Amino acid sequence: MTAATDKAPDRQGSDRRAADRLAALLAHFERAGFARHEPKLLQPAGVFLDRSGEDFRGHLYLTTDASGAEFCLRPEYTIPVCLDYLASPQAGAAASFAYGGSIFRAPPHGAAGQGEFLQAGIESFGRDDREAADAEILGAALDAAEGAGAKGLTVRIGDAGLVGAFLDGLDLPPVWRRRVETGHARGQSVADIFTPPRRNGAEQAGVLAALTKVDPADARRLVEDLLSIAGITAVGGRSPAEIAERFLDQATLAEGAVVSVEKRALAEAFFAIEGAPDIASAALRKLADDAKLDLMAALDSFDTRASFIAARGLNLDDMLFSASFARHLDYYSGFVFEARHAAAREPVIGGGRYDRLLKTLGAGADIPAVGAAIWIDRLDSAARAGVAA
Repeated sequence: MTAATDKAPDRQGSDRRAADRLAALLAHFERAGFARHEPKLLQPAGVFLDRSGEDFRGHLYLTTDASGAEFCLRPEYTIPVCLDYLASPQAGAAASFAYGGSIFRAPPHGAAGQGEFLQAGIESFGRDDREAADAEILGAALDAAEGAGAKGLTVRIGDAGLVGAFLDGLDLPPVWRRRVETGHARGQSVADIFTPPRRNGAEQAGVLAALTKVDPADARRLVEDLLSIAGITAVGGRSPAEIAERFLDQATLAEGAVVSVEKRALAEAFFAIEGAPDIASAALRKLADDAKLDLMAALDSFDTRASFIAARGLNLDDMLFSASFARHLDYYSGFVFEARHAAAREPVIGGGRYDRLLKTLGAGADIPAVGAAIWIDRLDSAARAGVAA
């Protein structure tokens, strides 16, 4: 028997396990009240490139129709489910969906690996009781994963809304506010975030110096006009207006816009807070009181969510809150979480709240939304690791 035929039964067995786990997840979600919905495999490519930038193009399996419009094989589920929800009669009303099937992402250039992955998940739209909805999504995802064999997952949580409230109180210059938000979303350290960018050559330094000498609105129009004259409509997924904003940010930083030592120290203290939710809440309240920051509404929401999570029978002491924790997608606006096996580098479950995403997809206003995704291949690995342990 050849090596290829030796591997065939293993692959078939793995495929059967994956299919069984997917079926178990979907059955659990259906019992929990999530209606099955499966978006089309072929999706408009622009909606993903607009949010992730042109660099993401290399991860998409692309095609065009006769008119030249670009489409791609579904690279994820959340945005397609959102688009279908907005196109349905339920748009704006409370609705809950479950999904499960293939997503397609090409490996990085030159890297080995398959481009098709099985994923399952749930999305909840339109509920104003946000903390209860957050707890339901987390609990349902963990219960489903456990029912499919993944036991003993460790849960890490964060709160983009709390970070936003803290930055509101910190009252940083706009350019630094954007840098902190972007750096936090990318997982950068506070030290890296507060290190000013270096100028890239004398020519760019001259442009930045010129921009600082004119009114910001005039400077923005100048950059946009120059890009238009050059025939540049987008770079890295950014519009001319966004590129102009980046130039102005760099010009402002080059002129010496600074953050006080006190504010930087406060940011370092805030993002260093972590622990079980009740311990973290106490530390956050003390920091807010000492610094005279109004975080009461955000922390009351934090504590309410923790109560709903505990009411579902989940042990808060087994969860780690970290103020520095973020999921690397810019549409998250509140509660975020990941769950993984202790020995794994990648999460089995990931999700969070994204109230602002649906407006960017065409809704007339923000719509409360929260969801979670489960990677079936990682679930299988976590289940086998749990049995081995």
